[in-house]
Amino acid sequence: MSGNKTENADSKKAKIDLIMKRKEEHIRICLDQPVQAKSVRTLFSDMKLINNSLPEIDFDDIDTSTTFLGKKFSAPFMVGAMTGGAEMAKKINANIAEAVEELGLGMALGSQRAALYDAVLEDTYTIARKNAPNAFIGANIGGAQISKGMEISDIKKLVDMVDADALYVHLNPAQEIVQPEGEPKYRNVLEGIKGIASSVDSPVIAKEVGFGLSPNVVGQLEKAGVKAVETAGMGGTSYAAVEWYRAKAMGMASKVDLGNLLWDWGIPTAASLYMIRKRSKIPVVSSGGLRTGMDVAKSLAMGASLTAMALPVLRPATKSPEEVKKFISNVVLELKSVMFLLGAKNMKELAQVPYVATGELAIWKDYADKNL
Repeated sequence: MSGNKTENADSKKAKIDLIMKRKEEHIRICLDQPVQAKSVRTLFSDMKLINNSLPEIDFDDIDTSTTFLGKKFSAPFMVGAMTGGAEMAKKINANIAEAVEELGLGMALGSQRAALYDAVLEDTYTIARKNAPNAFIGANIGGAQISKGMEISDIKKLVDMVDADALYVHLNPAQEIVQPEGEPKYRNVLEGIKGIASSVDSPVIAKEVGFGLSPNVVGQLEKAGVKAVETAGMGGTSYAAVEWYRAKAMGMASKVDLGNLLWDWGIPTAASLYMIRKRSKIPVVSSGGLRTGMDVAKSLAMGASLTAMALPVLRPATKSPEEVKKFISNVVLELKSVMFLLGAKNMKELAQVPYVATGELAIWKDYADKNL
């Protein structure tokens, strides 16, 4: 009996060590290596906002506040799902949480499955709510875990762990198939999401991890009870690229080949956003390659309810809450500046400004207008 207990303890420790190692590798690769799409763009550069030389508003009168899923934000911005489950992740989440609490914004945590294994990993997530008692915080679980039959009780535990305002379900089949230890299991995920949405008190948000949501998938998710979606489109961080670096380091040739093949796989962010908006009225968070307040403004003009950035916040978050606040405050300043040049004094007016779609975005827009 004692032998089995030792074996189980050793097996559990090995699993925890593997999770922590993978989480730290993800962070370090994103910090140190080029992980963005190579040739695919977000297509926000193909969206042209029209300058208003008579804005008829004062800059100080501009109101960037908004409400998302019943929670008030000082600006339509949050820090996207990033990390957890490693010592480095604890510091990152702590710094982000302190910053968004002070700024009146929000954040989403990385996948919390690791927190179910050991309390040592749990506090890399709970630090977020500790440092941000009032901010919007999203819990997070993956589609592959739902496919494998994760218990509703465990999912509720993850939500309660951080007193979450919403539960993110991340959909990442492209990442799973490239990841060296990935689990490309997606059978019955939709049915599982339906069960979660009807059982968990917090609203469910479905998001991609950088390959973009299609309008057909969003339609299915909406019927399943999801209350909002996040585009996480192509043009920013490619998790096929992130896993490519890991596969290369492990000498896994077939995974390296897949990573190369799928590096730029997906739907550009602006195209995903436009198509979702054409098909559905569900609240949409625009993310995937957003880098400036101009990208935020364009997302909102195209119908997004909120925007999110992850990679640009990562490096500041390894330093201090002040660095995170500095970055976010600059993005909000850029957003307000664009709003001033459009004559839009609040989010409602920004959503109504005209724009012109050019280049590749115009092709996607034409397809959506004719087929959705």
